[in-house]
Amino acid sequence: MTTTTTAPADPTVGGRHGWHIVAALAITSTIGYGTLYYAFAVLLGPMAASLHASTTAVTGALTASVLAGALMAIPIGRWLDRHGGRALMTAGSITATALLIAWSQVHTIGQLYAVMIGIGITGAMVLYEPAFAVIVSWFTPDRRPTALLAVTVVAGFASTIFMPLTGLLVAQLGWRAALLTLAAVHGVVTVPLHALTIRKPPQVRAPIPAARPDHTLRRIAARAAMRDRRFWILAAALIAHGAATSTIGVHLVGYLTSRGHPATFAATTAGLLGVLSVTGRLVLTSARRRLPITTIVATVFAIQAAAVLAMPLTAGSRVGAVITVTGFGLGFGIASLATPALLADRYGTTAYATIAGRLTAPVTTAKAAAPLLAATLLPHGGYHLLLAAVTTACLLAAVGMRSVGSRSEGDEHDDKPGPPPQ
Repeated sequence: MTTTTTAPADPTVGGRHGWHIVAALAITSTIGYGTLYYAFAVLLGPMAASLHASTTAVTGALTASVLAGALMAIPIGRWLDRHGGRALMTAGSITATALLIAWSQVHTIGQLYAVMIGIGITGAMVLYEPAFAVIVSWFTPDRRPTALLAVTVVAGFASTIFMPLTGLLVAQLGWRAALLTLAAVHGVVTVPLHALTIRKPPQVRAPIPAARPDHTLRRIAARAAMRDRRFWILAAALIAHGAATSTIGVHLVGYLTSRGHPATFAATTAGLLGVLSVTGRLVLTSARRRLPITTIVATVFAIQAAAVLAMPLTAGSRVGAVITVTGFGLGFGIASLATPALLADRYGTTAYATIAGRLTAPVTTAKAAAPLLAATLLPHGGYHLLLAAVTTACLLAAVGMRSVGSRSEGDEHDDKPGPPPQ
């Protein structure tokens, strides 16, 4: 029996368009993160003043947004496996543009929460997770790391580009007009790129005796992953690491100022995390040619634990603060690049987006909840307790990641659509 299957891109099958998709997703991910996420920090103060609300209440809207995105990860993953990313990402970018416009018109805290929950949902439709699913479906394992790296390196500068840009727009136009400008940028660029560039890989005909329908193969692959003990170890490691990085990301400026550093120095030093996340991804891509990916990631997580452990001793000086932040920053974005490689390597691409969605949901929830939990610890144990918790989380993540293993250390898996090994 001959059936039609989806083949990842190679030099002769869709390869050129695959790289066009990578370029498009690098641009849309940068604009998406810049407008839908990073702009919020710049708009926080002006919004709180305009809405006559506390900064805590306004910040809660961002937490609600992140949690909404986490809840959508699983159904969006199923959709991506069944239908691909074009319709989903185009609809998401159109809706996100409309929500940015609506955000500029909010006048109550309730309206802000409603808009931000919508932005969280649309963010799950257009940011890294759907972009990675599209790339995984297009590229063979030897090219996939380069394609993923290209998107994450470019998008890693989203905060570097859009936080100063948003600040300039707010200063010149006010926060409402700034959002309208960001909405225009988002809509004009992301909607046509998603609509015109994203498509499924070419279909090739291959003889597969008694082939089962695609949805059956996806269900089998997803169930096999859920029964795999190492999937849950990986989930626990990424949950711990996500909680640690989000906690440091939110509370680092406060910690450095508590050590006597000026606010400008603290903010500038914390800003290194974005640049260093790109550095860490480059290190991962280079080193994985010689070492298993889990070994590299576990080592970086351990370096992060050592850096946080050293902060009470070294962060009182400017040099010490920069060194420890640099050590932590090397792993700040490494999980986002390592995760799709690990999942595709171990479980194949048949149900990649479904499996990734089931992993993304708890990890994103931990990232949203951890800073709030850390804030409750501060009045009781101060920053020493917070740093101890982050150190422990990074160590647990390192141990978990090392025990997961990778394709080169464990089972071999066929990257083509089909049932998992029995």
